[in-house]
Amino acid sequence: MMAESIEATETAQVWVVDDDRSIRWVLEKALSRANLSSRVFASAAEVLDALKLHKPQVLVSDIRMPGMGGIELLQEVKSRMPGLPVIIMTAYSDLESAVSAFQGGAFEYLPKPFDIEKAIELIRRALDESLQVAGAEEDPLEVPEILGQAPAMHDVFRAIGRLSQSNATVLITGESGSGKEVVARALHRHSTRAARPFIALNTAAIPRDLLESELFGHERGAFTGAQAMRRGRFEQAEGGTLFLDEIGDMPAELQTRLLRVLSDGFFYRVGGHQPLKADARVIAATHQNLDEQVREGRFREDLFHRLNVIRLRLPPLRERREDIPLLARHFLARSAKELGVESKRLTEEALQFLTQLLFPGNVRQLENLCHWLTVLAPAQWVRIEDFPMELRQERGLVPAPASPVPPALPDAPGAVVASAPAAAPADWRALLRTEVKRLLEKGESGIIDELTSDFESVVIGSALSHVRGRRIEAAARLGLGRNTITRKVRELRLDHSED
Repeated sequence: MMAESIEATETAQVWVVDDDRSIRWVLEKALSRANLSSRVFASAAEVLDALKLHKPQVLVSDIRMPGMGGIELLQEVKSRMPGLPVIIMTAYSDLESAVSAFQGGAFEYLPKPFDIEKAIELIRRALDESLQVAGAEEDPLEVPEILGQAPAMHDVFRAIGRLSQSNATVLITGESGSGKEVVARALHRHSTRAARPFIALNTAAIPRDLLESELFGHERGAFTGAQAMRRGRFEQAEGGTLFLDEIGDMPAELQTRLLRVLSDGFFYRVGGHQPLKADARVIAATHQNLDEQVREGRFREDLFHRLNVIRLRLPPLRERREDIPLLARHFLARSAKELGVESKRLTEEALQFLTQLLFPGNVRQLENLCHWLTVLAPAQWVRIEDFPMELRQERGLVPAPASPVPPALPDAPGAVVASAPAAAPADWRALLRTEVKRLLEKGESGIIDELTSDFESVVIGSALSHVRGRRIEAAARLGLGRNTITRKVRELRLDHSED
């Protein structure tokens, strides 16, 4: 018997495979009402045969079927069409099935029984994903070593170019995470010392009693545990570049020794008596205000002038927001390559949301966020709702964290949805727990029905008020079907006019 209940067309957008004939019929009719062309199959084998001639834009598959199951079909389809969104349906809502589906690259996991309108909405999302992936550029552009198109970055690029033939000491200033080491490496790579080592040392990360040895090395027996001679970072960077990060945290006694090296060009290993020539270009960096530290006596003024031969300020990310899309694309591609997966892409709404974030951690924070999205965003195209909760709270898209002590509730049952004072919004879940406890202590029965009715009345009533009684718009905002909200309005006796 043919699996298709209507004539299949080459342009069918959605393919549905399920051994349950009733599921195929329901989805086929719903897709038809939604003006989406479909093709239905009774087995995975039929899908694989059809793929030899035609390609869908979305595949909806049951997870357990005779012969090849949905997970195996998912793997086979993904090997042929990596960008095809696949929705896995199952009546077995268990962790193993969900994990297997997502590990296999499923677009979404749809437990049975499902609301048909929500299923259609999910399929539309998958279609949108499929179209965007099909229209996206497949091969990423070659990425330069430093990304930036903002005017503030042009000064940085210009300085790197002008310093390419110079051995002058450079002081890079900028907030944490703004990319100071990246710029230092670029200065080295474009200098006459590029063929020699680039050695980096974070002076804030080394205990002060070991920092001297790290910088200058030590002789055997110089101190307890010094069982062999060790070359320091100055020697390791011979002929190349020594990058001293967080120079503002360098202890005073080390500042004196570094000043001597920069002024005389020679240094001694710890415990040594033979002067060694320092042949390394020094690039220092700090997130601190060294001018202020000098005024307060916390940083040597003479050392500051030695380091501050050429100062290069690196702008924070908030001063170069136009670079965020370029940087995000780069970091998403790099994370995907590291994890061996397809690179995520940002919808226009998600990209606009991203460019409005504060990013106190600058480029490093953006990089970490892109890695987080690569791992945890459910679909290939990242939407606003895929971002971490704290970032959506930052933009006011979700409620702020709850107040730890909820206010007392009045006795009325409907008080479960009462608003807290505007100055300190309460946690409605805490209010709900308090109300449930109160009703239980009073010996009430039928609590779940009463509270559910109250909850729906407030949510649907608030949505209708917000859109001035337009039910279709309220349904869309709440994620309900038009028939569902009409039925709820009638059941809950909400007095609002129709569209």
